[in-house]
Amino acid sequence: MRRARFLILVTAALMTAACARQTPSPRAAASASDLDALAYGGRPVAYAPTPRETTYSLDSGDRLRVVVYGQDGLTNTYSVDAGGNITVPLIGAVKARGSSTQQLSAAIAAKLRQGYMREPYVAVEIESYRPFFILGEVMFPGQYPYVADMTVETAVAIAGGFSPRAERATAEISRSVRGEQMRSPVPTTAPVKPGDTIVVGERWF
Repeated sequence: MRRARFLILVTAALMTAACARQTPSPRAAASASDLDALAYGGRPVAYAPTPRETTYSLDSGDRLRVVVYGQDGLTNTYSVDAGGNITVPLIGAVKARGSSTQQLSAAIAAKLRQGYMREPYVAVEIESYRPFFILGEVMFPGQYPYVADMTVETAVAIAGGFSPRAERATAEISRSVRGEQMRSPVPTTAPVKPGDTIVVGERWF
């Protein structure tokens, strides 16, 4: 009887150890989810944003609120022009394209220190994002204002939904990545960024 009980306990312990080895840790599970990725030019870009990706890069069409404390004449709303700049009184054009709001704040402050203000305090925030574009098999293709946390599904809904002939599982996103225009097929759960062009294709059957 004791021998049988001992064998049962040993078997249970071995099964528990095997399960522990097979169960992924929280870190492993998180890494697996990161494999759900976009492939721009053969290079995977994970849906889950990395710390570098969470910093938004400004570009043409973004509308910014620039506050220079104590200087009402400089505090205003500025749009990033086709050249990627904003034009601020006194200091003229300041490059915004490719910069974060913090980097642009520092660039404006640096120019103001050049003979205009001793210690300028500048804050920049995004008032509205540049639009996105959606083309192909949707009811109302065109240009639309970007909404935070958008996915392809959200973009399709904004454009009136799929047309009867639309491919509903995937779409193609065209995006500027480090100055290069990349295109890739993505699932409709993929995130959309400001300035993206989404093309919804026609299904084959």
